[in-house]
Amino acid sequence: MAKEIKQNVVDNGNTKLNVNVGTIGHIDHGKTTLTAALLRVQSEKGLAIYKPYDQIAIGGIVRDKSKTVTITAAHVEYETAARTYAHIDCPGHADYIKNMITGAAQMDGAILLTSAADGPQPQTREHILLARQVGVPHLVVFLNKCDLVDDPELIELVEMEIRDLLTQYGFDESQVPFVRGSALMAHENPTDADSIRCIEELLDALDTSIPDPLRDMDKPFNMPIENVFMIEGRGTVVTGKIEAGKVRVGDRVDIVGKD
Repeated sequence: MAKEIKQNVVDNGNTKLNVNVGTIGHIDHGKTTLTAALLRVQSEKGLAIYKPYDQIAIGGIVRDKSKTVTITAAHVEYETAARTYAHIDCPGHADYIKNMITGAAQMDGAILLTSAADGPQPQTREHILLARQVGVPHLVVFLNKCDLVDDPELIELVEMEIRDLLTQYGFDESQVPFVRGSALMAHENPTDADSIRCIEELLDALDTSIPDPLRDMDKPFNMPIENVFMIEGRGTVVTGKIEAGKVRVGDRVDIVGKD
């Protein structure tokens, strides 16, 4: 049986468009913390179901209570007033680049996360290149950990370096929004206006800078399978990006290309 994929309905009867996004970038720059912060802030508004950090960082090595090395791309969902976002939190470690590629290939746009305290690192560069190669059409840059940087000019230098990298790998940096903030502060203070301003700016950037994706709804349902998971209590779960058509609860689907 297939899981229902559909547009969500706003209280006023209008439908919200589904958009696939996700977090990419170097390990330890805060991708999973940002994902948790997005869920926590939006859950306060009734626009998400909150999941804590340790439920998002999948399959990783637990270093301590605040850090787990993500191995498998995690899937979460949140909404804005205009859209529903299916969000993929991609691993940043070089050893799990295949899982990053699998996640990025499903995105209509990506959040490139970089620590303002550390600047671009090897996987920052690699993820920009791979995003271009797998066809991620739009980026939004989130400069994280700005609270750890005392000199604003240092943040400016980090932004300039990222803009140069975007240009080097074929993105139009003038069309890429930059948002500065602290994912951890937003996560820990989800009702504080100053702490969550960066999350609100990020969501606004996603709404305005990623065009509405074109969905070919009239063709038969077609979803290339990117990954297969065995989940206790649910059984076999497949993930992928729907290329055409639509599917509802109770629909029967054909799996092709497998002996």
